[in-house]
Amino acid sequence: MHPDPAPRHGFVPPWLLERIGNDHAADDAGMRARRSRLSAGFERRMPVLEGGAAWTVHDAWGTTSLPGTPIRAEGEPEANDVAVNEAAAGISATLAMFREDFGRSSYDDKGAPVSLTVHYGRDYDNAFWDGQHLVFGDGDGRVFERFTKPVDVLAHEFAHAVIEHTAGLVYRSEPGALNESLADVFAACLKQRLLGQSAAEADWLIGAGLFMPSIGARGLRDMARPGTAFDDPVLGRDPQVGHMDDYIVTAEDSGGVHLNSGIPNRAFHLAAVAIGGSSLEGAGRIWYDALAGDGLGSTATFQDFAALTVARADRHADAVRTAWEQVGVTPDRRDPGSGRSSAPAPPEVVRVSRSGGFAGMTVTGAVALADCDPRSRELVERLDPEVAQGTPPEPDRFVYTFEVDGRPPVRVPEQRMTSELLELAQQVLGTHAR
Repeated sequence: MHPDPAPRHGFVPPWLLERIGNDHAADDAGMRARRSRLSAGFERRMPVLEGGAAWTVHDAWGTTSLPGTPIRAEGEPEANDVAVNEAAAGISATLAMFREDFGRSSYDDKGAPVSLTVHYGRDYDNAFWDGQHLVFGDGDGRVFERFTKPVDVLAHEFAHAVIEHTAGLVYRSEPGALNESLADVFAACLKQRLLGQSAAEADWLIGAGLFMPSIGARGLRDMARPGTAFDDPVLGRDPQVGHMDDYIVTAEDSGGVHLNSGIPNRAFHLAAVAIGGSSLEGAGRIWYDALAGDGLGSTATFQDFAALTVARADRHADAVRTAWEQVGVTPDRRDPGSGRSSAPAPPEVVRVSRSGGFAGMTVTGAVALADCDPRSRELVERLDPEVAQGTPPEPDRFVYTFEVDGRPPVRVPEQRMTSELLELAQQVLGTHAR
């Protein structure tokens, strides 16, 4: 079961977007206005491969309506638009990698057609998978280039779709950081595949070429050396970590998913280099089998996933185990997805209150997660502090407040309550939640 509605897994961390927004608040609008309707020649030409899932690239024309106008479909000639052609080439290459190297047919392994949208929003600094579409902004022309330019951005977002249709890792805290890391892993594999590089030859950068030349950034993330991808007056310094000793506990960024993903990212890099040869054929195959095979639960921790990779590594088991140990994760053979974390212990009590309504009465309740069924912990992990951000309550309707030890309260007006939030409220409040 997945969140309702499907979360948007943005490529750029929200804390970085906030910083850029603040830094650019006083910029002249005329300097930043830019439209990436480019007619220049398309430099990275990749063949459209037959026998795979169908795809269509749409144009949102600077709006946020999805999917937009269809511009180019599989088998059609290049369009007079570089972003469209980059998206077309990128999805062709990504589908080919998953089909030829992993035996997977599209993101659902059932040949689902892929919908892509370019020119989303105006000066939009992000890319995301929303559960139905791969969506790419043009960038603002000051900090970011268009998000179709580095092919690994597209592969990263497509990988989120694959993860959604395999383990369904919840997008929060440690499982969310693992989700982000796996998306980076397959993005790196695609980039190295296209460049014909071995693990030792690769630069291990995610999003290289995404930033404008004036920005002091080699990329958005460095899988080999987390925390070193950028250091710039506009962006600040890369805050990603690469060892469990530095694990960041925060309510921001869905529990630090983009910050702590550097830990499993570095483990993959170390394993790939130790195994040698192609990252895709070595560590990449092991990581994919751990994701797509049986046993990985939606609330899996780094330790859970590490144990699965060691179990599937065969003759490379020692190299994989050592890679995880070098980032402070000790693989074991617990039940994957049990929720026991190598990070700081998860909260044990959840409190829910329901206020407002015509009668103006408040009902409260609290439960110890240890006394509840495993579903309760999964629902708590799915709590998103941004689920109702900026949404005011409506007259005479309820407002629910969810409080979990160690996290800020999450207040949700009744009209924004998802089926999963209602389920959690009912478990805590009983019939009062209905």
